[in-house]
Amino acid sequence: MEDKIKYELEFPIQASPQLLYQYISTPSGLSEWYAENVNSRGELFKFIWDGAEEQAKLLSKKSGERIKFKWLDDEDSATYFEIRIQVDEITKDVSIMITDFAEEDEIEESKMLWENQISDLKQVLGSA
Repeated sequence: MEDKIKYELEFPIQASPQLLYQYISTPSGLSEWYAENVNSRGELFKFIWDGAEEQAKLLSKKSGERIKFKWLDDEDSATYFEIRIQVDEITKDVSIMITDFAEEDEIEESKMLWENQISDLKQVLGSA
């Protein structure tokens, strides 16, 4: 298997960091936009799409700021995905920063998937 390549995306979003954090850090928040259903037991999160399940381990989270997961089927590599809330100190503009990994030939597809997910999040937040 080839090494996955890290990439980062930034999405400006009209929402308070506190509200945003609820949507990125809780199973109920994540199931509003990221997956059809999300369950968690401790640091194990189960994401469900179209009947398919994927499990991720919560690696770290910082209240109001970021959450970082690792897909369990990716256990042998140093990959993860992180959703971070960034607030510009001067303008107070809020952005969501995504850090993820994909194989070279899947990066564009992976980025498009995130764009769709964040678009869904904006719809839920009413900031589209």
